[in-house]
Amino acid sequence: MAQERIIGHLDMDAFFAAVEEREHESLRGLPLVVGADPEDGRGRGVVSTANYRAREYGIHSAMPISTAWRLSEQARREGKTPAVFLRTSFDLYRDTSRRIMAIIREYASVVEEASIDEAYFDLSSCAELSSAQNTAKEIKKRIMAQERLTCSIGIGPNKLIAKIASDMQKPDGLTIVPAEHAEAFLEPLPIRKIPGIGPKSEEQFNKKGITLVRDIKALSQADMETTMGKWGSALYEKVRGRDDTPLAESYEAKSIGEQETFAQDTLEPPFLFERLNAMCHSVHGRIRAEGFAGFKTIAVTVRFADFETLSRAHTLPATTDSLQMLKFEAMRRVMPFLDARENPKRKKIRLLGVRIEKLS
Repeated sequence: MAQERIIGHLDMDAFFAAVEEREHESLRGLPLVVGADPEDGRGRGVVSTANYRAREYGIHSAMPISTAWRLSEQARREGKTPAVFLRTSFDLYRDTSRRIMAIIREYASVVEEASIDEAYFDLSSCAELSSAQNTAKEIKKRIMAQERLTCSIGIGPNKLIAKIASDMQKPDGLTIVPAEHAEAFLEPLPIRKIPGIGPKSEEQFNKKGITLVRDIKALSQADMETTMGKWGSALYEKVRGRDDTPLAESYEAKSIGEQETFAQDTLEPPFLFERLNAMCHSVHGRIRAEGFAGFKTIAVTVRFADFETLSRAHTLPATTDSLQMLKFEAMRRVMPFLDARENPKRKKIRLLGVRIEKLS
């Protein structure tokens, strides 16, 4: 009988903001937003990270920085402490991440770096969950002692359960899910907790009265395949807590991207290109932060006011790390959406996004 897997998932708590609080004692305890310059509400970038106090105001990552500013000002008017806004310090975050990953590698046989602030790690050599739990506590203690940062860890029989568990008791949490309890652990959770179920899938299920994981389990595998296509079979397994995805020691991001939903639908070129430019800067800044040398493919996504969503991509002949190339090619892909080539009905644009792929 094969040994049962024990997989951990570590997620740093509000990582960028936490690092800034560590570096600047005057920021501790304040609502903190890391991202673009809000420019007194005129900024056009996005939030990279908001700490937990800022999240109490409704501010969250990927939100337009102008919206975050308005929420902060609303809190100020209510007599609360306004948020402090900081620009990102990618080199600092990257260096901190490398040291954290090195700590994890001291305790785990295989480590998959899922992003700059999260990792899966194999604790199967512990044999017993109690031993794995002690190891997780030791990792948390080491990270706090060395980096003065908290993290949340989930431990389960596979990557799916470990990742969901790590989010259950944030911040500074530790959640253990034995294999025999994995299915029951998922049942009361909202369906959006299952990786791969996004807003559109959630809407489809909600129309059928399905809101919790236990509700999905009433569907047969054939029903799921009819509703979700090939992914239906994988979802049938996931909602039952089953996932045999292996850990990949070498992390390779498939893409890095940013997107923004505008406060008002628009077809004004100056505004759209200003937003596109800001997103290109943000995406380019993340290349180094996530340890990549360059990219070959530039893609843009446009969502119209009627929610029709289209993407266009271009692959370069050679890898580059040029910000100017990224901006130029992204602009070329967007321009046809402003005239009859891609938008003959002159529909206004609701969302704009840019991403890079084929990273090296």
